[in-house]
Amino acid sequence: MSKPSVLIVEDEPLIADDIAEILEKNGFTVVGIADEAGDALEIVEKYHPDVALLDVNIEGDQDGIQLAGQLNIPFVFLTSYYDKQTLDRAARVDPSGYIVKPFNERDLIANLSLALQKQPTAAKPSRTPEKLFFRQDQEILSVMSDEIIYAEAFDNYTYLFTKTGKFIISHTLKSVEENLTPLGFIRVHRSYLINFKLIDSISENSVFLAGYKVQISKSYRKSLMDQLTLI
Repeated sequence: MSKPSVLIVEDEPLIADDIAEILEKNGFTVVGIADEAGDALEIVEKYHPDVALLDVNIEGDQDGIQLAGQLNIPFVFLTSYYDKQTLDRAARVDPSGYIVKPFNERDLIANLSLALQKQPTAAKPSRTPEKLFFRQDQEILSVMSDEIIYAEAFDNYTYLFTKTGKFIISHTLKSVEENLTPLGFIRVHRSYLINFKLIDSISENSVFLAGYKVQISKSYRKSLMDQLTLI
């Protein structure tokens, strides 16, 4: 049985090295260490780790919570931040654990082990439309789910591209995904969620639907192809 693989996102090199040593000692494989979101996402694309360990305060334009909203794997926060605002933001991206520094080895391993039990499973999407509501400025607007073509991550927000226009909502793509997946939407990229029903064609790196071209990443292509009924 292969060892579970972990991505470490930590901007303090000595702490990152200590974490890696602890994990390796306890039967994990560390596939990479990153100190900012862009590098972390590249590691995910290349090595497909089973779980990620994220600091909140990292280098670059995005923090660990913003990074978490773009991941398709379980993740655990390991951070010195535990103020209410940070905890509230972290809760919105549904972490598998939250460890406050300084940490002990037992808590670290226990949280990662539990996170590994939350691996997503592919399921055939439902095709039943549903009326959805979202806030736009001072209004609450409605849209039928089958009118949404795709959703695109934008920082802690999400763009919805519909048959009538483009809207921005104040939720992460991960949060939107939880509501749209049962309605026939699937993730094809860390930044894109598409309406399976509206797919016109698929190429090696893109999916075409309702006049739009959306990129497919390697880490999501297999799950997309598994949804298809080929004749």
